[in-house]
Amino acid sequence: MSSDRRKFLKNSLLTGLAAGLAPLALTGKTLLPETEHPDNTSGSEEDLAPLNGTLTLLQTTDVHCQIHPHDELFWENGKAVFRKTAGYAHVATLFDKVRKSNPNTYIIDTGDMFQGSELSVKTTGKAITPILNAMGYDLYLPGNWEVVYYKKAMQTLLGGLDAPKVCANMFHDLGEGKKGELIFPPYFTWSKLGVKIGFLGYTDPLVPTRQPPAYSKGILYTKPEENLAYYVSVLREQEQCDFIIILAHLGLSQQIALANMPECEGVQYIFGGDTHERVREPIVCKYAKVVEPGAFGSFVGRLDIDVKDGKITGHRYELMEVDPKKYKAKKEISALIDQLETPYLDEIERVVGYSTVPLYRYFVIENTIDTLIVDALFWKNGTDIVLSSGFRFCPPRSTPNADGLIPITEGYLFDMLPVDSTVRTAKVTGEQLMTWLEKEIQNVFAKDASKRFGGWMVKFRGMEVEFNAFGEQGKRVQKVTIGGKPLDPARSYSISACDREGDPETILCRIPNVKEGKNMPYSLHPVLKEYLAKHSPVTPLPHGAAKALDAPATLLTQVSGVAYDFR
Repeated sequence: MSSDRRKFLKNSLLTGLAAGLAPLALTGKTLLPETEHPDNTSGSEEDLAPLNGTLTLLQTTDVHCQIHPHDELFWENGKAVFRKTAGYAHVATLFDKVRKSNPNTYIIDTGDMFQGSELSVKTTGKAITPILNAMGYDLYLPGNWEVVYYKKAMQTLLGGLDAPKVCANMFHDLGEGKKGELIFPPYFTWSKLGVKIGFLGYTDPLVPTRQPPAYSKGILYTKPEENLAYYVSVLREQEQCDFIIILAHLGLSQQIALANMPECEGVQYIFGGDTHERVREPIVCKYAKVVEPGAFGSFVGRLDIDVKDGKITGHRYELMEVDPKKYKAKKEISALIDQLETPYLDEIERVVGYSTVPLYRYFVIENTIDTLIVDALFWKNGTDIVLSSGFRFCPPRSTPNADGLIPITEGYLFDMLPVDSTVRTAKVTGEQLMTWLEKEIQNVFAKDASKRFGGWMVKFRGMEVEFNAFGEQGKRVQKVTIGGKPLDPARSYSISACDREGDPETILCRIPNVKEGKNMPYSLHPVLKEYLAKHSPVTPLPHGAAKALDAPATLLTQVSGVAYDFR
């Protein structure tokens, strides 16, 4: 029996053992016979050469189908600055340059690939798959929004990607809370220069709460800490990995909390996603370092691992800005995007209104995009209060036309609101509103990082709230007025917000036990179009409806207590 055959059988045996311990576990490229693997040509002169060099890992996340260069907001010298970044054709050029300078490069995306644009909605994500495959990614993690077209479509879309997928906490729901097998393999390994790296994946277990519950029907999520220590042990002891990286789509606060848990011992890095944070220097926690490379393809995270004689001697991280001028568009990717987008381009580029001020969504408390949405809902519905969920996705739009106005296209409505939700009205008491406000503020500013949701503050109009963001839980709200009068706990107020598919009529915008819940015969997109048709150009500057007494209105992150600033 040849040495190649013996090694293949050994790897197959290890795979069988892993499958017995953890269903669907994969050990990645190490499962291939060495004679079939370009990275391990047994007996070649290359194998006898010193195993010296650098391993380069690149990460994107939360691109949200933003396939073109776009305006991006930076916080510099205490003010917002806008410049162009991103575009998959430009990201591809960056990838190619790094690969050319270092063939030992491995490229990862950690989720939210298929939701976020009109092109994706029109094709239920199918137009994005060929682009991702052409980019040459090596590994994927599903994000919290991969379920937007429901479970079966998620499996089909991710299944259409050429590279492997990992996730150790998404299980098939067998009904009545019974957990089936993992939907994706829990981990993958990559070997180069005598070093073996293990990648272990986790996505947000709060998906059924954060997203409309209907999207994730048929999926059971578990907390990462429930099986993290087990898989770290498998990767360390069985797979004999030299370096372990968690691919996470949990949000920066949750990722920091995870990196401080004993279950994370043995992990070197968490490559994070979900909250669109820009970590330029790794956040050093008790057991692992945490990074997150922004959103919308504006940045690529890069980790270089130095190797000498087959041993890791050091590593360094940087956040690379994707400047379209520096990284010219790759022609093949541009041509592919044109081909996929052309049938829908007239609709995507149709102008539905104008703004006199830049549109953005980066500030935790209030933003111009959300002000536009609540202004339109308030104008349309005439309820006492209108609410808008604390979304954080949507790239800015700041480039004016020849008249000095910023065009709002139909495509940009989908960027702002990828899900065109039905508008729902209901009645709530003042007491319910107070309880709900305390809970929503806790979700954003909880002292315990593991208890923070991924989104920003919920947005509203018709109600003014003063609160202490970093105050005591349950006692943060200091003052509430509705219609200019103090909130009356016993009074019933009318509210409107978007319906979350799968919620009963007794729930609206996560407020339980509402009364007279009723869906309107219209959704958010028509409301915005109608509003813009009558009021354009708009100037949706924040009204100060939410006022933190202990934090600036320009707060750009909910993360505190660590060395990190969003910029």
